[in-house]
Amino acid sequence: MAYNNNIMFIRYQLLARLVKMWKENELLEKVDRLPVELHPRKQKPLGRCCVYKERAVTKYKTMAMMGFDMTDETDETERLSTYAARMMERKEIDSEKSILSVMDEACSSCVKINYEVTNLCRGCAARPCYNNCPKDAIHYDSEGKAYIDHEKCISCGRCHQVCPYHAIVYIPVPCEEACPVKAISKDEYGVEHIDPEKCIYCGKCLNACPFGAIFDQCAVFDVLNRIKEGRQVVAMVAPSVLAQFKQPVEKVFGALKAIGFSDVLEVAYGAEETIRREAEEFKEKLESGAAFMTTSCCSAYVQLARKHIPEIMPYVSSTGSPMYYVAEYARKKHPEALTVFIAPCASKKAEGRENPNVDFVWTFRELDAVIEGMEIDMAACEDFTPEEHAGHDAHGFAKTGGVFTAVKNMVGDPELQGTLIADLNKKNIAALKAYAKTGKCPTRMIEVMACPGGCISGPCACNEGMAAIRQFDAELKKKE
Repeated sequence: MAYNNNIMFIRYQLLARLVKMWKENELLEKVDRLPVELHPRKQKPLGRCCVYKERAVTKYKTMAMMGFDMTDETDETERLSTYAARMMERKEIDSEKSILSVMDEACSSCVKINYEVTNLCRGCAARPCYNNCPKDAIHYDSEGKAYIDHEKCISCGRCHQVCPYHAIVYIPVPCEEACPVKAISKDEYGVEHIDPEKCIYCGKCLNACPFGAIFDQCAVFDVLNRIKEGRQVVAMVAPSVLAQFKQPVEKVFGALKAIGFSDVLEVAYGAEETIRREAEEFKEKLESGAAFMTTSCCSAYVQLARKHIPEIMPYVSSTGSPMYYVAEYARKKHPEALTVFIAPCASKKAEGRENPNVDFVWTFRELDAVIEGMEIDMAACEDFTPEEHAGHDAHGFAKTGGVFTAVKNMVGDPELQGTLIADLNKKNIAALKAYAKTGKCPTRMIEVMACPGGCISGPCACNEGMAAIRQFDAELKKKE
């Protein structure tokens, strides 16, 4: 969920501050002092060993907000203003860089070994922990209490399972625990790394990291610089926008116009084409003897299928996502314009990179920070309504069941049933693997979304929980 921890709030407050500096043409002049201003010497560090560590972490977070990662640092003494100057001159985003990366200076406080003996150990004579350890990592102190030699421990967990007093506890590494495909692991220095060959960009690790060390590639200033240069820039806004801000969606679009976007398109307009094509494909697949079909709108799910469940690919719809069709339309409507897709998740940054009609991708969190940094009062913005209109079902794509319902209505079969998977966790991934392996599914259609509740609760959304659901339902009702 969005903003459900202090790290996310701090991160996007930092981005808002940078945007304000950019707006006032003071970024190059003031950015070097930013870590010192945010962490004065007498301030007590929040979760770090000292104020100097806090400043170093802020430096790297600032680099990430300007679109850099650790591979860009070749000289540790290089100042932030140097990176800011490079950012201002940058003509395009490096498509070779990972969508998600770890700022290793911030990744320093998690446990190295997952198991530890607590003071609940009674030093029992049975010693099941010792007898079941495959690496002879359990030893005893002078009082007969067990302890773990972490040089030998392989975190297999057997001691944890057999301790009769539950004295051995499992200590998770939050990002590793959150990742459903084991794409995150430590290197020999204890720093986490994300394997792009495994990562599906679901973004679960972004919110899971308690120290804010994981970042998605940021193109905020690349877009703002193009707007400042006078380029035509078109915003393409995902249907989940209905749940993101506390103002009516027309005000949100008005705020985008106030930022400087030349036009605003609802991605729900592209969803109309997705509905039509996916319904046709569904009928064709069933006629050809396919046991079932899965949706293809969620880019994290498509990445999962490609990288981890290749056997399910024949069942995945080949229909493009709503982003695909609205970007195609945007390119025809504004041939000279740059296009920016605005989404609730990091996985759309990966999908956008593969689509020649998408130039940049922002998240709703980034948009929120830009609006704050540019000091735009959304409530005071003039309403903007896009020329292109989409129906109720197309806007409903953002919520669990929305895609299935839209296709069902288009197919015209009121008896059609669907399997709704709304969270790519380990259990649901196992179910998808079973469906693919056996070729059997309880229903003829599977809707798959990476996030619980659907896109409205994406990892980069800026509203959460029941508040987001209530707002989405209220805004969706206006589309009936």
